[in-house]
Amino acid sequence: MLVVRELYKTYGAVAAVRGVSLSVEQGQTFTLLGPSGCGKTTTLRCIAGLERPDSGEIELDRRVVDSPACGVHVAPYDRPIGMVFQSYAIWPHMSVFENVAYPLRTERPRLGKRRIEERVMEALRLVKMEALAKRPAPQLSGGQQQRVALARALVSNPKLLLLDEPLSNLDAKLREQMRHELSALVATLGMATLYVTHDQSEALAMSQRIAVMDRGVVVQEGTPEEVYSRPRHPFVADFVGTANLFEGTIAVLAADGMVVVETRGAKLACGWPGRAESVTPGARVTVVVRPEDVEISREALGADANVSPATVEDVTYLGNALECRATAAWGPLCVQTHPAQRLRRDERVFVRIPPEACRILQSFPGSSPE
Repeated sequence: MLVVRELYKTYGAVAAVRGVSLSVEQGQTFTLLGPSGCGKTTTLRCIAGLERPDSGEIELDRRVVDSPACGVHVAPYDRPIGMVFQSYAIWPHMSVFENVAYPLRTERPRLGKRRIEERVMEALRLVKMEALAKRPAPQLSGGQQQRVALARALVSNPKLLLLDEPLSNLDAKLREQMRHELSALVATLGMATLYVTHDQSEALAMSQRIAVMDRGVVVQEGTPEEVYSRPRHPFVADFVGTANLFEGTIAVLAADGMVVVETRGAKLACGWPGRAESVTPGARVTVVVRPEDVEISREALGADANVSPATVEDVTYLGNALECRATAAWGPLCVQTHPAQRLRRDERVFVRIPPEACRILQSFPGSSPE
C-alpha cells in the first residue's frame, strides 16, 4: 500500500530525514516512534505531500507520488490519504457537519448535496458524533474535536490514514479511551495507517509494526514485542520502556552459551547473549535488563549467579507496581515489583538479575545509531 525508499529531507544544514525506508501493508497500523526532532513528523509530511523530499521515492497504492530524480511530485489533494493533525485543525467558524464536509466540497468531480450529507453522516457515525452534527466547533471538547478531525480524514474514503500524534492533547484517561476506540475503528475499516507518536505505550498498544527513529534514521524496525524485548541498540532499549544499561567488557564465553561481562562494579552472567555470538573476550558491550525482570527481596536470594546486596535509594508507587531505584554491585538499578512488598528508602535488600533476562548489545549509549 505504502512504500518509502531511501527518503532524504534537509532544512539548510539540518538533515531531518536520512535514508528512511519503510512499507505499510493494507490493514496494517505502522508507527513511527521517537523523541521530538527525530524526523518522524517530517517523514509523515513528505508522505502526505506537504513537504518535498530531496531524494528517494514514495509510492502510494502502486503509484509513485514523489520521486525527485524523475521530477514527480503529486499534490496532497491528489493523494489517496486522510490526515489528522496534532492540533486537529478544526475550523472554528464552521459546525461539526461543515468541518467534515469540507474535503467533499473541494473534490472534483463535485458530489451532489444529498451524497455529501450521506457521506458526512456516515463518517460522523463511525466516530459517534452524529448527534452533534449541528454543534458549532468552539463548543466542542478536546475529545470531540479529535473525533471530528478523524471523521474529516475518513470522509473521502482514503487508502491511507496518516495520524500525527492525534492523542497528545488529551488528558490521560481520555487518551486511553480514544486509543482503544481508534484501534477498533482502524481494525474495522481495514485500511493502512501510519501513526506518529513519541508515546511508547501508544506505539506498543496500537501497532503491528514499529520503526524507532533517532536523528533522522530508523534505528530499529519490528513488531512491538521485538522492539521491546529484543532491542538492537541501547537507544531503543532506553527509549522504549525503561531499561537498566550496564557497560562492560566480555570476560568469558562459556561453552554452555553463558557469557560473563565484567562491568565497572561486578561480573554479570548473561544467559541470553543475543548478538554476542559475534563478540570475543575483551569486546566492549552494553547489557540491557528490563526493571520488571529483576528480583528484589528482603531475604537472601541464595548463591546463584547475579545476586547482590543492594540499598533502596528511592521508591515510587505506580498503583499496579512499585518502582524502586537501588544501588547494587553493578551500579544504579531500577526494579519494578509488586506494590505489596512495601519497600522503603534506605532499606537493605537483595537483588537478582536472571541471566536469561540479560541482552548483550555491541554499541554504547550516545553512539550513533547509523
